Amino acid sequence: MTEIASNDLRALFRDVLRIRMVEEAIAERYAEQEMRCPVHLSIGQEAAAVGVCAALDKDDLVVSGHRSHAHYLAKGGDLKKMIAELYGRATGCTGGRGGSMHLVDPACGFQCALPIVGGSIPIGVGLALALKQAQRPQVVGIFVGDATIEEGVFHESANFAAVHRLPVVFVCENNLYSVYTHLSDRQPDRPLADLARGHGMPVWRGDGNDLGQVLAQSREAVAHARAGQGPVFLEFTTYRWREHCGPNYDNHIGYRTEEEFQSWVPKDPMAQLAAKLRAAGQLTAADEERLRGELAAEIAAAFAFAKASPYPDAATAGDKIYA
Repeated sequence: MTEIASNDLRALFRDVLRIRMVEEAIAERYAEQEMRCPVHLSIGQEAAAVGVCAALDKDDLVVSGHRSHAHYLAKGGDLKKMIAELYGRATGCTGGRGGSMHLVDPACGFQCALPIVGGSIPIGVGLALALKQAQRPQVVGIFVGDATIEEGVFHESANFAAVHRLPVVFVCENNLYSVYTHLSDRQPDRPLADLARGHGMPVWRGDGNDLGQVLAQSREAVAHARAGQGPVFLEFTTYRWREHCGPNYDNHIGYRTEEEFQSWVPKDPMAQLAAKLRAAGQLTAADEERLRGELAAEIAAAFAFAKASPYPDAATAGDKIYA
């Protein structure tokens, strides 16, 4: 793992572990049929979200796609509001109207998550244009998956961002699959980052499970964009452990093998961070048990808050439909 400053290591481990435990709790409770929305989990991919958001300032903005829980939490989103949104409650971050795939929380700079592949990209680029016109110093992080690069709107937006030297960092979490189709069945044998390079922007490629590498490359990219030098494209290779959509594992259905899955397990970003902390004498078994207890209590409180919250008033169904 790429070196991380010791004072950052524990905080980053906590962030990764928190996201992992939140999504494991969602997976465990999903069968209760009270979360009436699809969920796309990022278990196994947490390092990319945490590393990128750690490189951003609080005032920077983020947009995401359908697999957005990790991005929202890493950017400082409110856990209670997120869980309430999954339960469709009025206290959710979009008032129970959007569910898992439509998280919105301007209070932490999380401007939107949209389920349509590529749908949030022009929104992020538009935000960056507005920031530049207003001469404000923020950067916009746009999280995308590998399949998003196949959408025309990515190319239109990347070209526009490059031409106008907008403060954008495109973050591609390349987990190899678009639903059930491997990258090799969708793309020629060349790096995805080459497509961004073709639009005239610098690119960095890294190990998305190495949080230190993600953080270092993200800091460099954010500094480049903030300095007015235009957009940057980051490609981080990673791997989702659970099914494309839902709480279960799906290795048995044939689109990927158990052997392939098992080859990624040792690369678990959470396990890598824990091992590094233990080796540095900064994490004992008692420390980890205490931290897990604290996080479990926080997560249980968030679910209790969500379940105790009211549903939206039917009389407000027509509110906020138009901007």
